[in-house]
Amino acid sequence: MVSPSLIYKHVNSSPLLSKAFNLLENDDEVQELIRMSNVIAVTRLKYNDHGLIHARIVSGTALELFTSLVKRGVQPTTLRDGTTHSLDEAKLIVLLASYLHDVGNAVHRTGHEFVGALIAKDILDRILPQLLADYPPKRLYAIRQEVMHAIYATEYNVQCLTTEAGVVKISDGLDMSEGRARAPYKLGKRDIHAVSALSIKRVEVSEGSSRPIKITVFMDELAGIFQVEEVLMPKIKTSGLEEHLEVYVETPREYRKYFPK
Repeated sequence: MVSPSLIYKHVNSSPLLSKAFNLLENDDEVQELIRMSNVIAVTRLKYNDHGLIHARIVSGTALELFTSLVKRGVQPTTLRDGTTHSLDEAKLIVLLASYLHDVGNAVHRTGHEFVGALIAKDILDRILPQLLADYPPKRLYAIRQEVMHAIYATEYNVQCLTTEAGVVKISDGLDMSEGRARAPYKLGKRDIHAVSALSIKRVEVSEGSSRPIKITVFMDELAGIFQVEEVLMPKIKTSGLEEHLEVYVETPREYRKYFPK
């Protein structure tokens, strides 16, 4: 199930990911940027959560999707192109990009993906040498750029150019249960954004039948389709991973395949 606890399944299985996660969780700058993202998004703009819980949810879900794809034979793009040299390094890119993907909101909601990628540069220049101390600088720069790409590519209209970026983007869209929808809706406003978000009870990712990954969205009523159509599908269609996914929706009255048609 897509939840804040999923991240621990993955970081506990890798010393590198565990160290990276602990660094992020205990870094004053990172934590304050995430807090300020919610000051801008929630307190001032009255949008839904873009803070620490969201960062953890996206990180765990992205690593779950990435691991499932690799198990089904999908080659990580960064390994293929030589910017990473191991699966753990590719997973590190997924974790760092997922955790930091919304820090641009600490400046403004508008253009936050682009701004966030730029903000992340200095953070990554500080954190990566602690994680990969024996690596030459040029290898750290390459890994840094892959993380920055994945953060920038979470914007709806930007095409993901790596598998790593694709799972981050899709995972951002999957954090939508119990009113946590990724389409920013005004808190306290009873419009289609709020009604559809509140109708979604949980989201699950599992192994698909005809494709590597199956996403199931459980909702109280079909109003939740608005979130699937307006938030999740645009992210899937620019993720570069649409051929590897199938999406199902389930309500108390029906269960049906939503994508591909």
